[in-house]
Amino acid sequence: MEQQTRTPLTDQAPADPAATDDMLATQPIGYWSGLAHTAVTRRLRDAMARIDVTQPQYWVLNRVHGGAAGPTREEVVAQLGPLADGPRDISRVVDQLLHRGWLGQDGQRLRLTDDGEAARVRLRELVTGLRAEVHRGISDAEYVAALKVLRTMVANVEGPRTV
Repeated sequence: MEQQTRTPLTDQAPADPAATDDMLATQPIGYWSGLAHTAVTRRLRDAMARIDVTQPQYWVLNRVHGGAAGPTREEVVAQLGPLADGPRDISRVVDQLLHRGWLGQDGQRLRLTDDGEAARVRLRELVTGLRAEVHRGISDAEYVAALKVLRTMVANVEGPRTV
């Protein structure tokens, strides 16, 4: 009979923002991942608000960008809906961008206007700068390792994702 080796379980401590490095293994991932999500999202949305743009508007501009034929509203909603705060948010964003003149339509297909492409490029520059701020002091290898750990944790509780 083959004997399995088990990794000893680490007790979970209460969330502690002042936890020292030697205490981090006991800290709850939900607390720290939630804190990171909130801080990064707030910083990004605040920066975008100063130029009168929302994060979902940026998502839609990026989704419509590229490709021979632009996506339909339904395709954009299906792809981005899970990221949004509510089920109608992405459809509203499409309407906002059509009204603003950043999106146009060819039949059912959405396309970026020249103003929409210029806005997308400006936003990409803003987001790239914010990414550099968030990643300061973190190597690409450390970042990849962190994402692999998070991806494994998601798979541990939800099962592996198929692409």
